[in-house]
Amino acid sequence: MLSATLVVPVMVITAAVSALLGILYVRRRRPSVEEYIVNRNTAGTAVGIATVVASVAGAWILFSPAETGTWAGIVALIGYSLGQAAPLVAFAIIGPRMRRLMPRGHSLTEYAFHRFGPAMYLFVLGVMLFYMFIFLSAELTGIAEAVKLVADIPLVWTAIIAAVGTIAYTSYGGIRASIFTDSVQFVVIIPLLIVVFIATIIALGGFGAAFDPVSETAPQLLSLGHRPGIEFGVTLVIAIMAAEMFHQGYWQRVYACRDEQTLRRAFLIGGIVVVPIVFAAGLFGIMAVGYDIPADKASVALFSLIIEALPTWVVVLVLVLAMALVMSSMDTLLNGIASAVTSDLPRFRPGIKAGPLLRSSRALTVVVALPAIFIAAQGYSVLYLFLIADMVCAASVFPVFYGLYNRHLTGRAALASCILGIVAGVLFFPKSDFTPWLEFPRWLVFLRGGEGDFLVSFAAALGVSVALAVVWSALASRQRLAPQYDYRRLDEQVQLIQG
Repeated sequence: MLSATLVVPVMVITAAVSALLGILYVRRRRPSVEEYIVNRNTAGTAVGIATVVASVAGAWILFSPAETGTWAGIVALIGYSLGQAAPLVAFAIIGPRMRRLMPRGHSLTEYAFHRFGPAMYLFVLGVMLFYMFIFLSAELTGIAEAVKLVADIPLVWTAIIAAVGTIAYTSYGGIRASIFTDSVQFVVIIPLLIVVFIATIIALGGFGAAFDPVSETAPQLLSLGHRPGIEFGVTLVIAIMAAEMFHQGYWQRVYACRDEQTLRRAFLIGGIVVVPIVFAAGLFGIMAVGYDIPADKASVALFSLIIEALPTWVVVLVLVLAMALVMSSMDTLLNGIASAVTSDLPRFRPGIKAGPLLRSSRALTVVVALPAIFIAAQGYSVLYLFLIADMVCAASVFPVFYGLYNRHLTGRAALASCILGIVAGVLFFPKSDFTPWLEFPRWLVFLRGGEGDFLVSFAAALGVSVALAVVWSALASRQRLAPQYDYRRLDEQVQLIQG
């Protein structure tokens, strides 16, 4: 275990440097509301790739993939890696469509309001805010738990250091500061990951020696036929793909990219870069199994392993990496939450001036962070809430985005499809102790819901919502149950925010 007198200064310096760089960058030119929320058409390919990867690669990659590796093995890590890349590929396809139909847009909630109406807007806003807040809380909780393991520092202090450093530049500069610091953090994150991974392999005696203990004690983790790993990998693909489509930070970057070609390159290349990052981080968990890491330490398996096997300087590098990762995703989440609300204020308060609007967005950035710090300080597990949010997103993703391509899907039909999809998912969703809450007759083996199966829950949520949205649209098209939506309205009704 490291000394707190070493770890705290490392964290403070890392947070302070990121905050100072962001503030100094934005001070050169005071941002307008548009630049604070979207910074439209400014990011080239290199910056686009950097900000996409840095936004994806939060501190979670040091925890979740490694924990997955400890019980689900290498085949689940493949699913995890592909699942994390999948939404970026989807953004490369759907993002240009959104830009063409709504060129002056700012958020997914704007699209939901104008395409489907107020009820669907409130539903989408609720899904987005819930998912992003849980994500934010998970990031702070993860880094706080890891630092406590490394140096026995109280959870609240780590959460405060990470949050204050991020708030300092995010509330001041908005997405402009976030994208700039993402570029800096990207340059730090990738080399540090490579150094830590290579140092670990060398310290364990080489690649073969690192995995030999696992092949003896838990060979199923290295098998591509490990059924729990396969099922969990498929579940992750559905869950991550659906949930990330409701991440406002990515929609900000869809509009921040210089043009459609830049957007496609940034998200596609970002997806390719993310795959080996997630996979390599997950291998730490598999290696940790060979060193008898306790089950209750699975979420911090990477840190348990490096403390066991590596010299102090490498552990310090990992702490710097963890702080860079948590701030790179936190700034995206904080600014994303603030922008999702702020971009809608002019519609509900037409007379609001640029100054109050900007102050509202900055204040919201601070307000959102406070309960996240409190949750992190308690050390609560947010995994179950994460899974609930993912299931809701799985039930909602198809109807929401099907509206970009089908003129016949109405707001009522889209909302009903989402809600009934959620109901279907809930039927098979496990309780908080991961046991089933609803027992089915054993002859209904195809349901498998009696086992509290996440895969069946997510598949049911997605499948029911897809079926209902498609069937309703087909009926509406043939029987003219509702007028066709005119996509030109998105271009006409969504305007730039003045000031």
